[in-house]
Amino acid sequence: MVEHRLAKARVAGSNPVFRSISLLAGGFVTTGFLLFGGDDLYTILRTPLDNPKMQERQEFEPGSWINIVQPSDDELLFLSDSLAVPEDILRAALDHDESARIEVEEDQVLLIIDIPVRNESQGEFFYETLPLGIIFKGDFIITVCLQDHPVLQDFRLGRVRGFFTYKRTRFTLQILFRVASLYLSYLKQIDRQSIEVERQLHRSTRNKELFLLLSLMKSLVYFSTSLKANALVFNKLIKGDVVKMYPEDQDVLEDVIIENRQAIEMAEVYSNILSSTMDAFASVISNNLNMVMKFLASVTIILSIPAIVASLYGMNVLLPLQDRPFAFLFVLLIALGLSSLAAFVLARRGMF
Repeated sequence: MVEHRLAKARVAGSNPVFRSISLLAGGFVTTGFLLFGGDDLYTILRTPLDNPKMQERQEFEPGSWINIVQPSDDELLFLSDSLAVPEDILRAALDHDESARIEVEEDQVLLIIDIPVRNESQGEFFYETLPLGIIFKGDFIITVCLQDHPVLQDFRLGRVRGFFTYKRTRFTLQILFRVASLYLSYLKQIDRQSIEVERQLHRSTRNKELFLLLSLMKSLVYFSTSLKANALVFNKLIKGDVVKMYPEDQDVLEDVIIENRQAIEMAEVYSNILSSTMDAFASVISNNLNMVMKFLASVTIILSIPAIVASLYGMNVLLPLQDRPFAFLFVLLIALGLSSLAAFVLARRGMF
């Protein structure tokens, strides 16, 4: 991957200019202009009218896409001044709990949607959602996210056909469609993962599998809530009074709504199945516990009979057969006989 380490400079009365300090190439050349500030970055990309491939730009040119990923406070302030976008608009998508919505203010539009994210911890995958902000400002389109998400990576690395940065509405709809498709893909992965956990629970009811089922259940709740919030945003978009749309854009948006609706239905179905599965395994675990308690109670009863017989013949009073040489053997046989009879009765009643 190509890594540009850049320094930024402001030219009086002009757009900000980014100067390249060093270039590290490793296998292939990427498109775009990257600014690294520690672990933070933002990208300036543009597809010229006469060339379908994205090119690097040293200035904020009309028709550019500015991709902001986990920016620092200094970078947010710099971008806010350079693009004339209020800082609170840029920060909106950096709140993990921000809800999906559309805001229209004068010459700018803020579109926030929830996108799915897959994380890994101790060899297990879990899923959540993050807000993605899409801002229309003048001739620019700006995306803001807490992570360098795979959906945006595909656009940045030129993996999406028919993608042009100056076609802002089409670009936005392409992002929405790929987000909806990614929801469907992750939902299928959750379903396969839950089936595998169920197979493991049939062999062993360990806490690990139960906690994993609980994690998948939480992921489905996150997905279902986010998909429904996204649906409200899509319904506002289809009215056509938020951003300008052409007839072909309407078709793409309808496809997005269909994909999103299918994802909502899948999330609800999988959530119901997983909830029923957890209830069933909870009943199985409770039943297994009852069986263990019944078995232990039966064993306790059987073992208490010899103790009762021995305690009776241990009293310092006259007892039958106490002068006989085989008294101990006789008492032992009585205890074993009574214990065997108790075991037979308890087994007939299903206590074992």
